[in-house]
Amino acid sequence: MNRQGPDSGTQYRSAIFTTSDEQKKVAEAYIAQLNAAKVYKKPIVTKVGPLEGFYPAEAYHQDYLTLHPNQPYIAYNDIPKVENLKKIFAQDYIEKPTLVSSAKVTN
Repeated sequence: MNRQGPDSGTQYRSAIFTTSDEQKKVAEAYIAQLNAAKVYKKPIVTKVGPLEGFYPAEAYHQDYLTLHPNQPYIAYNDIPKVENLKKIFAQDYIEKPTLVSSAKVTN
């Protein structure tokens, strides 16, 4: 709980925000199924609760990976995950991301 990769703190808590009782039931059932199958070494601690609002990230966080692909944290922690997703979901992967801002990307 309260950890994602090398980061820790309450802002790194895993959560699923649902908009209906059906979504909540499906999420909880899937988590229970994964825990029962012992897919991971430790139990899944993802919190499931109602969506109470949406709060966009600060402007400097928007499109961060796309704008800073060579930043050490991104290069070490995130780029390998994106590359893995490309392999696993090759048929669905879209090379050019949809950006939040209209900032120009220079690579």
